[in-house]
Amino acid sequence: MSHTAPYPVSTASQSAVLSRVSAISWYVWCAAIAVTSTAFGLYWDISWHTSIGRDTFWTPAHLCIHFGAILAGFSSTYLILSTTFGKNRARRESSIKVWGFYGPLGAFVALWGGLTMLTSAPFDDWWHNAFGLDVQILSPPHVVLILGIFILGLGGLFLIIAEMNRANEQTRASLNRIFLLVGCMLTILLLMLITEYTGYTQSHSAIYYRALALAMPLVLVGIARASGYKWAATKVALIYFVLWLLALWLVPLVPAEPKLGPVYTRVTHLVPLEFPILLFAGAAALDFLLDRLAGRKKWLQAAVAGAGFLLAMIAVQWPMGKFLISPLAENRIFGTNYYSYMEPPSSYHFNHQFNFYEHSRAQFWVGMLIAFAATFVMTRIGLAWGDWMRRVKR
Repeated sequence: MSHTAPYPVSTASQSAVLSRVSAISWYVWCAAIAVTSTAFGLYWDISWHTSIGRDTFWTPAHLCIHFGAILAGFSSTYLILSTTFGKNRARRESSIKVWGFYGPLGAFVALWGGLTMLTSAPFDDWWHNAFGLDVQILSPPHVVLILGIFILGLGGLFLIIAEMNRANEQTRASLNRIFLLVGCMLTILLLMLITEYTGYTQSHSAIYYRALALAMPLVLVGIARASGYKWAATKVALIYFVLWLLALWLVPLVPAEPKLGPVYTRVTHLVPLEFPILLFAGAAALDFLLDRLAGRKKWLQAAVAGAGFLLAMIAVQWPMGKFLISPLAENRIFGTNYYSYMEPPSSYHFNHQFNFYEHSRAQFWVGMLIAFAATFVMTRIGLAWGDWMRRVKR
């Protein structure tokens, strides 16, 4: 996708706003920090659960997650109230009205997301006290939390893209970098959500590629389309890869020991998540094919680019999965030698063999056909979503 200039202004009031947007607003930084803190805290929380267990609600990981919710909530509330009752006419003219209050669309969305996240906190605490340790990510309170996190992330994207679409060229470039960072955090959150289906031991199963097809093209294409810069999706995927790889290497340096039983594996340091997915290959295919097909019908773009994304992911993850289950990956570089405290030694071998989700060749091919259909549909939705974000100015 080639570089596109900001949208032309159409009214005198919009011109006044455009002339004033020459620096990055404080609430843009708050949105970026809130989403980043939430993504970092969620990774930390998953590692905490597999290394230490849920010893108390007031873990540093939980505080990091909810700091993002509080920051987004307070900054959005202040922005809405200052716009509603303040004297800045230009800011009000670039806002929407909800229940008599004025503010950017992103502020209202982020506030809703932050409140949803905070609502999940006492629900999650009660759930653990009543039913004990979770065995899956998608427990009812976690679903509420995840919903809030994604709403908060979307609010941050909308807030930044509205600023981008009103900004001058120089400020737009700076905002675009922040926009891609927030998009990367949203990508990381999605990848953590589908981690139960995208483990490297499942990379020879259709469920692996179905999960990627349902989650990744939408966010990558949407963010790249809204950004308007060439290789934007690839940049987002590369940022994810670097950050996830650094976490794989640095998290095990933090001392930790289990505080829940039974303990089947002795753990002395935090256990990281698995080696990152080579998502940049699929993202590069999306960027290249959408750029080459610019001007063609959107459904054709979605079909070709979506298929290219999935083929690229199969081409890199199929052999990568075979490598990761081998003894060559049992080191700190690739991280297949880490085990949670609740995993008995008799189960270690499952980390070094493929887990086939489908029980027959026919089920596998049906699953792969579903994956190709899903990536086609999600790429098309991503195109529409990205085009919509490029029109957001309030």
